[in-house]
Parts: sequence; C-alpha cells; structure tokens
Amino acid sequence: MTEFDTRVVDATDYRILRELMRDGRATDVTLGERINLSSTATARRRKILEDRGIITGYTANLDIAQLGFHMVVLVSIELSSQAETVLNEFEKAVIDCPSMSFCTFVSGETDFLMIVHVRSFEDYDRVYRSELSRLPHVARIRSSFMMHEVAQRLIAPAVLLDER
Repeated sequence: MTEFDTRVVDATDYRILRELMRDGRATDVTLGERINLSSTATARRRKILEDRGIITGYTANLDIAQLGFHMVVLVSIELSSQAETVLNEFEKAVIDCPSMSFCTFVSGETDFLMIVHVRSFEDYDRVYRSELSRLPHVARIRSSFMMHEVAQRLIAPAVLLDER
C-alpha cells in the first residue's frame, strides 16, 4: 500500500465526492474539468475512493410517484421485548418486506423506524395486514403518512465539507 493509499480524504477528494453526488454518471474527463484536475488523476483518485469503500456504488434516482407509488409512510414499530434474539429475528424478517425501503433500530419510545412506499391508503392496508402485522414480536405499529416532501438528500451537505 502506498502513502497515497493510506492518507485521509483531502480537499480534492471532497470536491470529487461532491461532484459525484451531483452527477454520479460524470466521466473522469468531466469531473476533472469541474474540479481542475487531469482526467488521469481524477480516475486514480476515484478508484482509490472506491477501493477504500468510501464510494460504495452508483445508482439511479427514480421518481417513484411516476411508477404509481404516491404515498410514503413512516412506520414506528415497538417490539414485545428488546432481547437480542427478538431483535435479530425481527431484523431478519423485515429484510423480506418488499414494501420497505428503509428500516433502522432507534433509541427512544419506539424500537424501529421504517419507510414504506405504497400506491394508496388501500394499498397500505394490504401492506399492513400482509407484511407489517406478520413481522415477529411486534407489539405496536404506528403509521404517519407524509403530506409533502420538504427536502430529500442522500447525504447532508455538511458531510462533504472539508473541515480540516
């Protein structure tokens, strides 16, 4: 491993990351032009960021409303116990919920927060009955329907500020 491979992320890397967050399909030539770096150096740095696991992949952003999914539901789930086996069984089962796009274990009054995408209230009733209510060890489910989206970011801008 070279010295360059072990260094921390520097200001140029942050510029690359910001540009890739804006346009993940940007070529190394385009990236280089945007950040004032040769395409060869840009490609080398991008590869190192990928190899180090800082860049974990590239995706397409979809407008799911155009695919018929007009409702987003924030679901709070409380379990009957917080024993490790109960948590593990729930986490394993929730992975198989096809309507769930995000689930996290949280502190506070609830145990898990989940995001579910549905086409309608009737569709959520189906998801509730066929997916959510069948999850193991669920004691309570609370649903909040998003009224309108104010902001959505994959990464908070502060994460990509080079503060050194």
